Amino acid sequence: MAKRIIKKHNIDLEMKKGIAWAVHAFTICGIVAGFLALVAVLKGDAVAAFMWLGLALFVDGIDGSLARRARVREYTPNFDGASLDYVIDYFTYVAVPAVMVYWFNMVPLDWIFSGSTWSLVAAATIMAVSCYTFANVGMKSEDYYFVGFPAIWNVVVLYFYVLDTGWLFNGLTIIVLSILTFIPIKFVHPLRVTHWRNITIPMTVLRAAMTLSLVISSKDKGPTDAVYKIELWVWIAASLYFAWISLWRTFVQGDPGHDQNGDGHAT
Repeated sequence: MAKRIIKKHNIDLEMKKGIAWAVHAFTICGIVAGFLALVAVLKGDAVAAFMWLGLALFVDGIDGSLARRARVREYTPNFDGASLDYVIDYFTYVAVPAVMVYWFNMVPLDWIFSGSTWSLVAAATIMAVSCYTFANVGMKSEDYYFVGFPAIWNVVVLYFYVLDTGWLFNGLTIIVLSILTFIPIKFVHPLRVTHWRNITIPMTVLRAAMTLSLVISSKDKGPTDAVYKIELWVWIAASLYFAWISLWRTFVQGDPGHDQNGDGHAT
């Protein structure tokens, strides 16, 4: 009887370890999607690049919850899932978008140097300042807001693409967000922050749906495409909601306590 109990315990333990490793494997899918996004960029296919980055974002959005449920720290103690998450996030949130800024020449300022040179400087700036984000032990507050701009350059480049903004807007945005990286303004984590979660979760789903539709239809939109315009304004409204809740947390509520170390970039 005792042997059966021990055997069952060992089987259960191995199953739980297998589930934990499966969660890590799922997380690794994010960098595969990021690599395919990079390939799409080099082929000049922005739509495909955003689709792959969206898939990487989806993986990153749910793997943290899966990891906590699978208790990966307990069952895979020699494998640091947080470090894995940082590596993948830097690639998909920073490196690939930086390449997009350069490859698609999003800051084509022809002044002193060629336009591509300024896009290269902008891309290098993104890569450099984002190192601080990933090394900052206080990157999240105790209520899971990001402290400082959280290096979500994939989202920033998406706005550049969908809104078809010019070099001045793009350049100034990169400069301002680079500065905000070092300033403790709070940015909402759409999945982990509990303030107004009943609104934030549906708004996250709505914005994701509008983003997918806008990216897919961006090449074929016409100047009088009413559906596209409606989707665009809904997308902008959802984005303003996230901006508002971040500003509310920073300037109205203030810090309810001391900031604490983060447990991953966006998990």
